[in-house]
Amino acid sequence: MSGTVAAVSSNGEYSFTKPNRESITLLTGLGVEGDVHAGVTVKHRSRVAQDPTQPNLRQVHLIHEELFTELAEHGFTVTPGQLGENITTRGIDLLALPAGTLLRIGAEAVLEATGLRNPCLQIDRFQDGLLKQVVGRDEAGNVVRKAGIMSVVRTGGPVRPGDAIEIELPEEPHRPLDRV
Repeated sequence: MSGTVAAVSSNGEYSFTKPNRESITLLTGLGVEGDVHAGVTVKHRSRVAQDPTQPNLRQVHLIHEELFTELAEHGFTVTPGQLGENITTRGIDLLALPAGTLLRIGAEAVLEATGLRNPCLQIDRFQDGLLKQVVGRDEAGNVVRKAGIMSVVRTGGPVRPGDAIEIELPEEPHRPLDRV
């Protein structure tokens, strides 16, 4: 399985959206250079309030560009970076990846998928009703989260739009991604 980077985004200040960039630099064990969520320990405000010593399993946020097309079918206009992701992908079913999957991006960077993004009410402040589109239930009543995946940086390096993404699945048995 392979895909490409559609866009990259980062922000040094807390805000819901992140501006698009020409490139970002991933730092091993930390996240995106200059991004507010980079660090060894948690940076998400609600998680810091619970326990600031927790490991940061949310260093880099990825969303599949195909989600924006799906949202448009329901009347929402969303573009790369607007949901706070660092990397917008094309051609990869991110939500189907098992935990521990490696994403090799460009010539150097390697991310490890840690879990699903658990979106909060800020999404509805961005566009009213959007939360219901990215968090729902399947036919069996299980919660389905569509707002992308979280990862940690295993190997740093630059990431640019157009970079190839190669997927390396972990050894079986595979464990599905859960919220982090």
